[in-house]
Amino acid sequence: MSRVTLADVVPAVALGPLDGRYKPVVAPLVDYLSEAALNRERLHVEVEWLIHLTRTGAVPGAPVLSADDQEYLREVVDTFGADQIAELATIERTTVHDVKAVEYFLKRRLERAPTGSVLPGASELVHFALTSEDVNNLSYALMVRGAVRDMWMPAARALVGEVATMADEHRATPMLALTHGQPATPTTLGKELAVLAHRLRRQLDRIDADEYLGKLNGATGTYGAMVAAVPTTSWQQVSRTFVEHLGLVWNPLTTQIEPHDWQAELYADMARFNRVLHNLATDVWTYISRGVFIQVPVPGATGSSTMPHKVNPIRFENAEANLEVSCALLDTLAATLVTSRLQRDLTDSTTQRNIGPAFGHSLLAVDNVRRGLARLSVDTDMLAAELDATWEVLAEPVQSAMRAACVAGVPGMDNPYERLKDLTRGQRITGPALREFVATVGLPAETATRLSTLTPATYTGLASDLVDHVGT
Repeated sequence: MSRVTLADVVPAVALGPLDGRYKPVVAPLVDYLSEAALNRERLHVEVEWLIHLTRTGAVPGAPVLSADDQEYLREVVDTFGADQIAELATIERTTVHDVKAVEYFLKRRLERAPTGSVLPGASELVHFALTSEDVNNLSYALMVRGAVRDMWMPAARALVGEVATMADEHRATPMLALTHGQPATPTTLGKELAVLAHRLRRQLDRIDADEYLGKLNGATGTYGAMVAAVPTTSWQQVSRTFVEHLGLVWNPLTTQIEPHDWQAELYADMARFNRVLHNLATDVWTYISRGVFIQVPVPGATGSSTMPHKVNPIRFENAEANLEVSCALLDTLAATLVTSRLQRDLTDSTTQRNIGPAFGHSLLAVDNVRRGLARLSVDTDMLAAELDATWEVLAEPVQSAMRAACVAGVPGMDNPYERLKDLTRGQRITGPALREFVATVGLPAETATRLSTLTPATYTGLASDLVDHVGT
């Protein structure tokens, strides 16, 4: 008996995880970055170009569209659904050209316009003097802008807000710091979370400021067909006002394609956000491993198929993997899209079809981290015990106070670093032993008293106040 072919039995079975296992999280991106979304935006651009040409009088003799005509055209875009997707696919099987299929699809709608409409007479204004890339570059800019502003950015902002809130809640929770994996100057858990929130928020601010460029200037960027058809029209002005009407930044100087530099800039910023988030995921994973964070078990969930006790930090591990996949795709997009041979090659066409997966894996990682953070509690007893077992970290403030006293002319304060190094390096020291050193070394009374009350848990400097820099 031959093996069943799943693609035949279940036509909708997913090849990739974003359309299968992880679909519930990323499915809304389909409305922005799928092939169907691309065709809908192409239709949107074609409709708006037709309306723009008639409104500006760019082509003499063009009919004046009524408000009803314009509404009818825009409804063609708004009602673009399953039946229209299928019809467009049928047209494309004949044209073997995706943008030409959109043009024919729209012309059919003009022919079906209500009785009395001037739209049937405007048929040749559909795709007037355009190259396919005029439509495509604007469509992708609109798609990417929508995906960033409506989907990815709100999720990322929410995540950063949650990290900032955790930082505020734990601003005064003392914690032993580890540099090179070794005990170091104590900090607070809140301050360390604030560092990550601040880094992430800075990248989001950069992404917020990124531009979305568009061009509309013909087959090789010269407005050749437009000028040849109607030399009296100011085509640069028509182009600029159209691109800006779409809410994009007009690019005045291109080849056949908009060079995609803006996309490379955006994807580099997004990849940098991903990498900072990756750092957060690995740090939180390490804090879980150290016992700083306790994971709240999910009722009914299994951590291991053989070890019943386990609660694995899978949200953060999954986030790491998805961030790495997203960065790989974003890096490839940024590197590939900025190069096009001479006036145009087609490498960008296939490349841009991977924008959706790049966004999807990042969005999935954001969701994983948010879910993971929501099920953490802090073991303050563990943190306190760890600090109390590490009095040697107070060698730093003691030797620093001795340096200050030496500068002030107090005798017997020479070589403070070396003296504390001999006392503490590579060995544990207790509180009483350190206090005895402070009391007998010859420090001024006020300084000695202040240092004698210091503990590893209170030696956190301005850590608590620094959290204010990130806000919530």
